[in-house]
Amino acid sequence: MDYKITSRDIEDTMQLAENIESEKFPGMIICLDGELGSGKTVFVKGFAKSLGLEENITSPTFNIVKEYLNGEMPLYHMDVYRLEEGDENIGFDDYFNSDGVCIIEWSEMIEDFLPQERLDIKFKVVDENTRIIKLVPHGKKYEDIVNSVI
Repeated sequence: MDYKITSRDIEDTMQLAENIESEKFPGMIICLDGELGSGKTVFVKGFAKSLGLEENITSPTFNIVKEYLNGEMPLYHMDVYRLEEGDENIGFDDYFNSDGVCIIEWSEMIEDFLPQERLDIKFKVVDENTRIIKLVPHGKKYEDIVNSVI
């Protein structure tokens, strides 16, 4: 089942991320998709803030992965937009099977490498401030998370 919510501003998007963070578990996979400027990195900032991370969170466009290890649990923030097709050498499985949380921007680019169980979050721009955010859980753990935060 898909769930839709409306974010009317940055604070709404950050609040959603904070609510999902409160349900975190080791090995959690969150996949973010949407056009540029739709709120993907804002979501990561909210999640990171709730983990107790004080570092400045920016999109890791040229790094592919940024590791934040000083919070309640590790956060692995990926931006796979610039990956070439079939680039398997990034070590996704090591991150996906870790004790941290993986948040992947532009996850549709690596769909073949994603675990079956995960939470997909799709951002759609309505206007300058408003976003429709669709949550698509894959697996019981993720269904439970979505049901507890919506």
